[in-house]
Amino acid sequence: MGLSAPHVPARRARSLRVRASDAVEIMDDPGCDPERLARTYADFRIVNAFVSGWRGMYRRDIRPALSRTRPRTLLDIGSGGGDVARALARWAARDGLQLRVTAIDPDARAHAYATARPPLPGLSFRRALSSELVAEGARFDFVVSNHVLHHLGAAELGGLLVDSERLCAGRVLHSDIERSRSAYLGFGLATWPFFRGSFIRADGLTSIRRSFTAAELRSVLPAGWRVTRELPSRLVLHWEAPVSRSSGASGSRAGSGSQSSSSTVPVEIDGRAGQTRPERSSSATGSGPAHA
Repeated sequence: MGLSAPHVPARRARSLRVRASDAVEIMDDPGCDPERLARTYADFRIVNAFVSGWRGMYRRDIRPALSRTRPRTLLDIGSGGGDVARALARWAARDGLQLRVTAIDPDARAHAYATARPPLPGLSFRRALSSELVAEGARFDFVVSNHVLHHLGAAELGGLLVDSERLCAGRVLHSDIERSRSAYLGFGLATWPFFRGSFIRADGLTSIRRSFTAAELRSVLPAGWRVTRELPSRLVLHWEAPVSRSSGASGSRAGSGSQSSSSTVPVEIDGRAGQTRPERSSSATGSGPAHA
């Protein structure tokens, strides 16, 4: 049987000028099909390899700060199925560099999938929110996320940025999709007729509709944060710890001083600060066209 022509909803593509913050992804439904969900987590590894850009960010932003003798630490917030965390751990190991990766996600389904895969040296998974690690006084040399931002409302976004500053003694990188008509149409066409046994295509299109533009993020970023536009259709939020705080994070406890933020003053978006459980049951999983 021949395949029909790909269908990309033109009406939705035309309406991308406004963020669809109320759109819901299928995999966010706790009752969604578990087999299709597992396939979706598996397929993220494939999609991420093409669109997430983490190989380039690892080479440019992470690898230069790593050492063969001194362990560095990295926190992946909303790690989902764990493919980005695994990739970062593998790349560092292949380069002969020491990197300890901690991947957290509040969704029990994502955590179960990630921990069911073969273990890797230097990689650990936790079912947790970033706010829980802040309360523990944890600190890391790097704090990253992949395709998490579009799952967050204004309050959750502000909380994530506050938590990131408190958790990071070095560099923060939050990567996500940029909402645009070209991204929507391109993803819709590129994923047809693939991924038919998962939620990748449908949820990916929804993710793009939920995503921010660079201008939208710039309008709410606290002092010290910046956003860059990267290919293909990606946005990356950057934050650097002041020099006085960036020497010697171990990824564990840093004492009572770890609770205070940097010298920048974070914006309290919608009057709230500190990451709470986001809008959806797994909104910190970063699920989307290519989440971690």
